[in-house]
Amino acid sequence: MANAVLTQALHGLNTVILGKDRQIRLALTCLLARGHLLIEDIPGIGKTTLAKALAVVLGLDFTRVQFTNDLLPGDVLGVSVFNAADAQFVFHPGPVFTNVLLADEINRGTPRTQSALLEVMEEQQVSLDGVTRLLPQPFFVLATQNALDQAGTYPLPESQLDRFLFRLSLGYPDHDAELELLGRSQYAGRPVLPDPVADVAEVLRMQDAVDNVHTSLAVLRYVRALLEYTREQGHFVHGLSPRAGQALVRAVRAWAFLDGRDYVLPEDVQAVFPSLAGHRLHSRDSAGMDMSVVLNAVPIP
Repeated sequence: MANAVLTQALHGLNTVILGKDRQIRLALTCLLARGHLLIEDIPGIGKTTLAKALAVVLGLDFTRVQFTNDLLPGDVLGVSVFNAADAQFVFHPGPVFTNVLLADEINRGTPRTQSALLEVMEEQQVSLDGVTRLLPQPFFVLATQNALDQAGTYPLPESQLDRFLFRLSLGYPDHDAELELLGRSQYAGRPVLPDPVADVAEVLRMQDAVDNVHTSLAVLRYVRALLEYTREQGHFVHGLSPRAGQALVRAVRAWAFLDGRDYVLPEDVQAVFPSLAGHRLHSRDSAGMDMSVVLNAVPIP
C-alpha cells in the first residue's frame, strides 16, 4: 500500500517539477525520515513550487513564511495577546503550527529570528511564556537559501545547518524539461499542483514504517567507517558528529523504503551521503572537497 502511494506521489511531483527526479526523491526521503530540507539556489528554479506540491500530494497543511531582516521570532512562533474582556493572555499560534513550513529565503532573516527555529526543528515544539506547545505531526521544514554572496543575507550558523537533514540544489532544467515548461499553458504563471494521494494518517504510518526498515550490522559498520574517515583524515575542520551518523541511518532507511524495500543496502548510503554531509563538513582546503572523494575512499562492505 505504502509503495503504491509513494509511486503515485513521485509521479505527481514529477509532473510539476520536470527533470528533477533525484531531487524529488531526496525531498520525499527527507520527509519520511522526519528530517528537514534546505534548498540553496537562485530564484525562479521551482523551490516554492516543490514545497507546495509536496504538501498537496501528501494531503498535508502548508504555510509559507517570507524571511526578511525585520521579521521577528513572534512572527514565526506566535504571540500571546492580552484579552481585556477575559483579563488574560490568549496565545495566537504562528505559522509554524502546520505540517509543511516553507521558510523562504531563510538567510535573509536576522540570527535572532533564525534561532527561533532551532527548538521548533529539533524538539517539534514551541516554548513561550512558560508553556510548551507541541506542533502538528508530521512537521517538515523546507527552507530556501540565497547564495551567501547576495546582498542582505546572514549566514546560517552550524547549529542551524545541522538541523537540516539534507541540503540540495535544484539547478536549471535540462533541455527537454525546459522546452516542456515553456510550452505549458499556465494560468497567471501558477503551475497546476498534483492531486492528493495520501493524508496525515498515511504519512505518519509511513514514517513509522521507515523506523522498522532493517539495517544490517555490515551497513552500520559502513556508516561508522564514513564517519571515522571524516574525523581522522584531516581533510575537514570537523568530522561528522554522532547525531549526523544517526541522521544518516534514518535517511538511508527512508531511501530504501521509498525504493520499496524493508532492508538497507550500501548503495542507499551512497545515494544520500552527499546531500547529508555536504553542509556539515567544511574542507580545510579553500577549494572544497566533493563528497564522492569520501565515498571512494571508504571500502564498500
